[in-house]
Amino acid sequence: MYLADVTSGARVRGGSLRRVATGNVLALGLVSLVTDVSAEMVTAVLPAYLVLGLHLSLSQYGLLDGLYTGATALTRLVGGYLADRFRRRKLVALLGYGLSAVAKVGLLGAGSAGSIGAVIAADRTGKGLRTAPRDALIAGAVPERDLGQAFGVHRAMDAVGAFLGPLAAVGLLLLAGTGDYRPVFVGSLCAALVGLVVLALFVVEPAPPVPVGPPAAVVPAAPRPPLELGALWAAPGFRRLCVVATLLGLVTVGDGFVYLVLQDRDDLPVRVFPLLAVGTSLAFLALAVPLGRLADRVGRWPVVVLGYGALLTVYLLLSSGHGPVWLVLALYGTFYAATDGVLAALAVPLVPAALRTTGLAVLGTGQALAYLVSSVVFGLLWQGAGVRTACLTAAVAAALLLPLGALVLRARPAAR
Repeated sequence: MYLADVTSGARVRGGSLRRVATGNVLALGLVSLVTDVSAEMVTAVLPAYLVLGLHLSLSQYGLLDGLYTGATALTRLVGGYLADRFRRRKLVALLGYGLSAVAKVGLLGAGSAGSIGAVIAADRTGKGLRTAPRDALIAGAVPERDLGQAFGVHRAMDAVGAFLGPLAAVGLLLLAGTGDYRPVFVGSLCAALVGLVVLALFVVEPAPPVPVGPPAAVVPAAPRPPLELGALWAAPGFRRLCVVATLLGLVTVGDGFVYLVLQDRDDLPVRVFPLLAVGTSLAFLALAVPLGRLADRVGRWPVVVLGYGALLTVYLLLSSGHGPVWLVLALYGTFYAATDGVLAALAVPLVPAALRTTGLAVLGTGQALAYLVSSVVFGLLWQGAGVRTACLTAAVAAALLLPLGALVLRARPAAR
């Protein structure tokens, strides 16, 4: 099946929200909600803590910010391979969530850029292990026609956590009253442990398919083959999607930089800095399900284009120095709602079910590596040429790569 058939032809009316938001979709949504409370408590204060508290340079912060996502690159492949190889997606997800919880303990003793970098690497390793198995569990819980809506429900619940996490961080900082970040890190650890318990108790590992036919006709299952990256890469639609997602990842500079630009532009107090993430999460929460349903109805690729168009507008507003904070945050949340789950929904029909987790991991790995590059480059540009030049460069890159991505995705492979 060509990608054009998936993106433009898959316009079957999706199932009702009540039917989609059940079972593993709902359970994993709860896990992500609680885990995102934990993660966003830290990420909401981390840019201010590193740049304004520890006085890291912008290039140093860019390296750490890139590491925050780039560290997931290889571990996404490991997590995808293990989950498909042993058919234990829940177990691999548990290992990933558990490692991220342990990393929260390290934050309590980290006080330098090097130690914080090590903790971030451990936390992101856990995220890399869990992301593809989690998405594969969601994809296996609904029919293909409802994938956009199912991922939209999950991402909306994830956004609730992203909304509550910064609020919790602000509350704990106000209670501490001394600029002490340790209460935030303790609260983050507690929330991470709750997420682990929810995952262990309520997420179900799907049973392997039962052979059909009389007992005499049943042939013992052959051992699982090694990772078939070659088979995945041979699928033209999937290969094109990975290339485009990686290219577009090069123009995604990261939340921390967007919020630091807003803080620098409007001279916002440090204590309200985490509230910027709340604004983004509100837009994400409001739009994730509607845009997921829209993607299932009219085609998923047009919705992705809409999302990157919103990101391009964000860069233009930041480079010009104009536009109210609420508008920038609303557009930034729209970008996430239109791309995060929809890209995964695009990928699922393009890979064999037995390699679904691996395929999602390959897709995420390309994006993570591209994100590492974009964060480092943006930090260097801001430090060397100024914030407006950095933002304008990101805008120009997005304006050039988005039409190119559309052309690559819609090109049909030559007939064999």
